[in-house]
Amino acid sequence: MLFSSITFIYYFLPLLFLVYFITPKKYRNIPLLLFSLLFYFLGEPKYIIVLLLSCIINYYLSKLIYKKKHPKLLLIISLIYNVGQLLYFKYTDFFITNINNLFNLDISLLHIIMPIGISFFTFQIIAYMIDVYNKKHKPAKSIIDFTMYVCLFPQLIAGPIVRYADIEKEIHKRKCSIPMFSQGIKRFIIGLSKKVLLANVLGEISKELITETVLSSWLKPILFTLQIYYDFSGYSDMAIGIGIMLGFHFLENFNYPLIANSVTDFWRHWHISLSSWFRDYIYIPLGGNRVSKLKWIRNIIIVWFLTGFWHGASWNFILWGLYFVVFLLLEKLLIGKYLQKTKLLKYIYTSIIVIISFLIFNTETIPSIIESLGNMFFLNNLSLTSIETTYYLRSNLILIIISLIGATPLLKNILTKISNTKYKTILNILEPITYIVLLTITTAFLIDASFNPFLYFRF
Repeated sequence: MLFSSITFIYYFLPLLFLVYFITPKKYRNIPLLLFSLLFYFLGEPKYIIVLLLSCIINYYLSKLIYKKKHPKLLLIISLIYNVGQLLYFKYTDFFITNINNLFNLDISLLHIIMPIGISFFTFQIIAYMIDVYNKKHKPAKSIIDFTMYVCLFPQLIAGPIVRYADIEKEIHKRKCSIPMFSQGIKRFIIGLSKKVLLANVLGEISKELITETVLSSWLKPILFTLQIYYDFSGYSDMAIGIGIMLGFHFLENFNYPLIANSVTDFWRHWHISLSSWFRDYIYIPLGGNRVSKLKWIRNIIIVWFLTGFWHGASWNFILWGLYFVVFLLLEKLLIGKYLQKTKLLKYIYTSIIVIISFLIFNTETIPSIIESLGNMFFLNNLSLTSIETTYYLRSNLILIIISLIGATPLLKNILTKISNTKYKTILNILEPITYIVLLTITTAFLIDASFNPFLYFRF
């Protein structure tokens, strides 16, 4: 089931809230668990067993680990189970394909269908198990609490990756109020609008760009960069909004990454829950930067190889991760200090690096990536533009400008300033009207729209 669907917004959510709020507070984890399982079942009915088995096995292992009954061995067993399950479902055919190519074999592919959200809930469980082992928090009090935490539907399918310690108190006791519910609704509508009015539309107009010119070769990855930003940050906004309505406070997952002033800065603001996961559970345990320079470089390569590989069973994702290694090392070792002294150059540099990164991310084969880069940098004898490309750009310029402005805190800053002036009353009147209009428009789009899955569902 999609957040951006009529069924979810007007049937699933109202029924959930009705049952949730008439249930006594101390028992609310039960309906929340049941609705979360229903949410997953409606999308992946045959794989709900995989999800439940993960919860049951890891819950009891965590209890034993905390009781110090061979904790290291049990943690290793848990990691083997969780990582092994992820490798099996997500990477088996990738490994078979590459073994076939390398050794000229003909092993049949298994064509395994990957359970939705397995990358996210696996990482969430691994973080929980390691934190229990390191005594950062106690295990969940009951299997219902733990299963609800793992299966919590707002963040189950595409994150953010929520640490148990961040919501531990709210799992057992959370506050719900009308102001919080109102805040959650607004955040949800913002996310829904990002997805339906910007990401989906950007995706559609991108498909219309079929002419081959240097300008169109730049426009395609720019449009995809904006699309994936609004798609994924929109999902995170909706997840955070639903969480607030239910009494949970998930950490932010995006913080205007497209105005970053370096690649390092970009990754502090893009998919924050994933980059912090790799930092805390891979990079720091390897020694972080408190080792020799060679080992530090090794650590960065390992982290970004895994970051790329986490995104998908394809070489372009691995290349995408290693691509960032090059610029992260360049910034840390050579150009970082000089870059930050510039006023405009650092933003232009970062924007170009990020746009090219998403070209790599969105192009499946290495030859196609090389060809696209050649098109962008005048290496394939393409004309700068054409009548068709110019017409296309002119026709969609307003949407592109709106998308670019929306990726900055400009509108937020303007509203904040207005709220501190005599026009605050007018703003308070216009705000609910604006949200109602946005919800109405997105509903109209959804009624007319075809299937519109979130891009990160496939990861």
